[in-house]
Amino acid sequence: MQICVFALGKIGLPLAVQFAGLGHTVTGVDISQRVVDLVNAGEAPFPGETGLDEALKQVVADDRLTATLDGSAAVAGADAVVVVVPLVVDRDGVPDFGPLDAATGAVAAGLRPGTLVSYETTLPVGTTRDRFAPMLAAGSGLAAGSDFHLVFSPERVSSGRIFADLKRYPKLVGGIDEASAERGVTFYQQVLEFDDRADLPRPNGVWNLGSCEASELAKLAETTYRDVNIGLANTFARYADRIGVDVAAVIEACNSQPFSHIHQPGIAVGGHCIPVYPRMYLWNDPEAEVVRVAREANAAMPAYAVELLAREQPDGDLNGKRVAVLGIAYRGGVKETAFSGVFPTVEALKARGADVVVADPMYTDEEIAALGFTPYLVGSGEPVDAAVIQTDHVEYRTLTPADLPGVAALVDGRRVTDPAAWSGVRRRVIGAGN
Repeated sequence: MQICVFALGKIGLPLAVQFAGLGHTVTGVDISQRVVDLVNAGEAPFPGETGLDEALKQVVADDRLTATLDGSAAVAGADAVVVVVPLVVDRDGVPDFGPLDAATGAVAAGLRPGTLVSYETTLPVGTTRDRFAPMLAAGSGLAAGSDFHLVFSPERVSSGRIFADLKRYPKLVGGIDEASAERGVTFYQQVLEFDDRADLPRPNGVWNLGSCEASELAKLAETTYRDVNIGLANTFARYADRIGVDVAAVIEACNSQPFSHIHQPGIAVGGHCIPVYPRMYLWNDPEAEVVRVAREANAAMPAYAVELLAREQPDGDLNGKRVAVLGIAYRGGVKETAFSGVFPTVEALKARGADVVVADPMYTDEEIAALGFTPYLVGSGEPVDAAVIQTDHVEYRTLTPADLPGVAALVDGRRVTDPAAWSGVRRRVIGAGN
């Protein structure tokens, strides 16, 4: 097949490489000349995606993948178009459709009869049918459903392990009509490989959910569930701190039977998905108070971690204290700051008068400064009064007070440090009841 992929970011580029790796001819579309040039040179425009560098070089060398700025021309030669342009949502849950609308206009301008269009960007329920189907039809002069097929098929992968996740999780598809859904199922069966081990909890492959609304809701529901679950875990953790109980032991005990799946508490919920899509769900369903309360509970955790640190000061005051925040990335091992807890943590520390420095093994001093932080190097010998672990980087598992000279108090927001290594330092772990 001839396939066109819109947006060669951290999801779109691995998808394009996946399709090309199975022998299809893929044209990737992006608005950045830098990204287009790098991809055409066989170089990934971002680091950290397992297997991407080698696979990209191979498919470019085999002339299976090229990149362009001209989306409409790429669509005109395609049998299928996959759109992965991000949808930005503000803190009130209001989406900015500008970039996606522009991409949809470019798709419409090149659309020809018989083409399949699949949106993989997470969307509010009803967007595929009510917004993009009319736009595609008006811009192309073709009728949605009869002249071209249209589906929604959400991406369900995580940065750093995309190729593995594509095999691991069922691919969900829903169409604006039955024929579109069937065409979408056939397409994804041809461009993806699935792990079909007998011990998987559910059958793998492509799942036809029928309507695009069902598929849109499935993505919002699975991500919102995680945010609500973490919000509940954080609520339990804060209560455990008040009564002197270690919530980790409680959660392990609860999860020992098959009907309990409580997640882990922590200093922050970050990333492109979990803190974002609940707000998108609330945009559809503003009466869902359980979703709203959970989101508020998770958003309050950085300030709670700072409060724990303040309690460990002899005078209960952080004013003038030099505090190191360890970890910029929202998740360990991933160089990405989307909705990272580092921002509200630093803000809460500064509000209490602390002198804040920030470290992360994945970022240079220049990159840290560009984010508006004062850089700090763990192990440099520079003294600090206290520290907060914000990211669960593997490097922090072996952290000791010697790496932070002068440190008298530590809040481990991810429960990664060895308590035996911190004897003599006032160490707090969220939900440990200490």
